[in-house]
Amino acid sequence: MTDLVIRTFRLNGLFLAMGELMARPAGLTSARWQVLGAILREPLSVSAIARAMGLTRQSVQRLADALVSDGMAEYLRNPHHRRAKLLSPTERGRAAIDVIRPLQHHFTDHVTAEIDAEELRRAVATMDRIIARIELEPWEPPATAARKATGEQDQ
Repeated sequence: MTDLVIRTFRLNGLFLAMGELMARPAGLTSARWQVLGAILREPLSVSAIARAMGLTRQSVQRLADALVSDGMAEYLRNPHHRRAKLLSPTERGRAAIDVIRPLQHHFTDHVTAEIDAEELRRAVATMDRIIARIELEPWEPPATAARKATGEQDQ
């Protein structure tokens, strides 16, 4: 598992670096692109975006506010929640994604040229199983679990 974690961190760093290269021509950062990408299909609350991306609500809030300030997104009234507005891309935001999309496709074709689709599906399925296991049954260090079982307070 250690090898998988180390490679995941490395791959994440590589993806973030490539994301910066792809996002720059559209006037975005990789992080802003991720948030904008999360709302392309439907407007979402900042909390929903954070949950989907595995980020804190506060970090997504800062990115969302920056996208709104730059005219890439807008807040809409949420019919299901009085205070939690929905974030939606503007035409300018969709145009930025249109700049990135061919770069992303070219990058994907380049990276997967010698990897067949079934191999990619298996990798994604394995990652999904690990994510589900961690999210559904969070791990705690043994000392923390023992303190909880005995009712002992953290210091």
